[in-house]
Amino acid sequence: MVDHSDTGLGKDTAYTDQYDAALLFPIPRSKARAIGEKEGAKTGGLPFLGTDLWTAFEISWLNQQGLPQVAIGEFIFPCTSDAIIESKSFKLYLNSFNQTQYPSMDAVQAVMQADVSAACGAEAEVQLYRVGDYNEIRPVAEPEGTCIDQRSVSVDTYQPNAGFLQADSSALVSETVYSHLLRTNCPVTDQPDWASVYISYKGAQIDADGLLKYIVSFRQHQDFHEQCVEKIFVDIMARCQPEELSVYARYMRRGGLDINPYRSTVNQSPSAFRQVRQ
Repeated sequence: MVDHSDTGLGKDTAYTDQYDAALLFPIPRSKARAIGEKEGAKTGGLPFLGTDLWTAFEISWLNQQGLPQVAIGEFIFPCTSDAIIESKSFKLYLNSFNQTQYPSMDAVQAVMQADVSAACGAEAEVQLYRVGDYNEIRPVAEPEGTCIDQRSVSVDTYQPNAGFLQADSSALVSETVYSHLLRTNCPVTDQPDWASVYISYKGAQIDADGLLKYIVSFRQHQDFHEQCVEKIFVDIMARCQPEELSVYARYMRRGGLDINPYRSTVNQSPSAFRQVRQ
């Protein structure tokens, strides 16, 4: 596990309700990313493309008459950004808007886009939505695919074990499988992080029993959401060698914020949906 003792993570923090961009705490991806460069990597020496989609459900500010305004925000960070933003610092930053006046939602959005882009070291996308409009953008749904959670497997391993991953080269398929049983743990606070993970691939059929045991093996693993998804992607590529692969984790919200990393061999955006637990 990466040592974060040289940072302010996990320490007591003063809360403020006045805008303060300095609250954002970047963590270099290189500090936690243990993925070596390989021949044929896509961008920046990485074997994948992708984004991190963050959804913030607790955004508020004051209009120029002092009336509180609320919105739901989506923040999209490219996986090639220099840094991720530590989630507690992100929540503190969002709360700092609470008693600050702005002329419009567009003005708030512009400030946030400039701040988070500067913090992560890349151009991030920010979009704020009125509460009543959001369900049209991200409906609660389940993509087409097969849930593997009810398979009859025995499990006794709760740290990641890529040895469970196997593929049958005689059976070529194109399919999506998913599990609601992914649980990882915050490397700073050890709080549990719950997720559904969606795996779409083309190539030799992946053994579903082994895949389920592999997903469950993350249950006591400590790492950030992004690094957990990257590990899943890299392990599947190494062990099963699919022609195409996408891994998309929809993590449950904590403190009004959910984090949803997507990694793929294909340059495309993930499906526009929210998992029912979100």
